[in-house]
Amino acid sequence: MSRTRADGVVRQATPAANPAKAAPAKATPAKAAPTKAGLPKASPSKAGLPKASPSKASPSQAGPTEKAHHDPTKRNNPRRARRHDPDRKDRIVDAAIQVIAEHGVAGTTHRLIAAAADVPLGSLTYHFTGLDDLRAQAFKRHAERMSATYAAHFDGVHDRDQLIDAVTRLIHGDAGADTHDWAIAYELYLAALRDPALREVTETWMRASRAVLERFVDPVTARGVDALIEGLVIHKTLATTPVPVEEIRAIVTRAVGKP
Repeated sequence: MSRTRADGVVRQATPAANPAKAAPAKATPAKAAPTKAGLPKASPSKAGLPKASPSKASPSQAGPTEKAHHDPTKRNNPRRARRHDPDRKDRIVDAAIQVIAEHGVAGTTHRLIAAAADVPLGSLTYHFTGLDDLRAQAFKRHAERMSATYAAHFDGVHDRDQLIDAVTRLIHGDAGADTHDWAIAYELYLAALRDPALREVTETWMRASRAVLERFVDPVTARGVDALIEGLVIHKTLATTPVPVEEIRAIVTRAVGKP
């Protein structure tokens, strides 16, 4: 479209830009962000992993400070406190009786007795002068217990027939003792053969048994019946076949004598 200026010159008019047909502006490509600028360098071996928080060192990795507080000499189970044990000596003697019954005099040791009594080894040397002293006290206590059982068996006996019956039952019932009790008694007899000091224990035991029988018969008969009781119990204990009670009664009747 042309226009005529006042001076008569015709000029070509420049067409107005059509907003709708305007060429689209070229998008300026965004610059790629730098791959390394402003970012912390990752460790080659731990890239992409979160940084571990510091933790306490284990005992095996403890530094000098930690080791100073660790005492390797301390046990995991500290020694229990010393207990009040007024019956310890009696328990040691009872334990010695048990050990003698199980192991014999030859196999009895301080360590076995201490273990059976659940006491420190030093308790034995504190309460006793030695193993011989402890064995003697063990035998003495056992003899006293056996004597008490023996005497109680004759409670209620008043005449000859009752005496024969009581003695027969005593022998047939192993004098009120079991194999454990007689094992200790036989160990005592054997030990007394080698150690004359122990014969005081055996003599006191036999004297107490005779005193019970002397309540019913004369001293000579009492000695014979006492020996008969012990001898027949030994025979019965070691026999491979049982001894008939009628046979025992017949022997006792002859030993007691006529009324």
